[in-house]
Amino acid sequence: MVNLPDLILTPTFEQPPTLGAARFICVDGPAGSGKTTLGRALASAEGTRLVHMDDLYPGWDGLAAVDEHVLGLVTPLAADQPGSYRRYDWDLDEYAETVTVSPSPLLVLEGVGSGNSAWSHLITTLVWVEAPDDVRLRRGLDRDGEHAREHWLSWMEQETSLFAREATRERADFIIDAS
Repeated sequence: MVNLPDLILTPTFEQPPTLGAARFICVDGPAGSGKTTLGRALASAEGTRLVHMDDLYPGWDGLAAVDEHVLGLVTPLAADQPGSYRRYDWDLDEYAETVTVSPSPLLVLEGVGSGNSAWSHLITTLVWVEAPDDVRLRRGLDRDGEHAREHWLSWMEQETSLFAREATRERADFIIDAS
């Protein structure tokens, strides 16, 4: 049986550092496809820091506004300095505390838009995770509740636009079907 994290981590660590002295894996793809599960598995490697894009988006309509938050995290890390971001509190619908991320051997950034071209020059490995729309929507509503259906449908439209503009899947080093 294939060990998916090892399949990704081994060639990543064979590459030279791209984020200062660190490697940088971005796990991108549409919502509900399984990115968080894979991100957590990759983060089990010693010396790994995992950041979830869900902590960076400014709410359900914030996908297009997330680049500045990611750049605030990765730009200092590229200079081997601590990066930071403000964690978004979905229950309060506002940004909360500032989270500092110290340089580490590996940063895993998982979530929709994690592989955007604004920081693609810093990415060591780009992983695309996908699943059919109906599967993703079911997973999302199982997690968030039926009351979130309109948010999910709107988010899925935002993703389609983002991925068309960014050509994220076409740039991926790995494509994972998580259906």
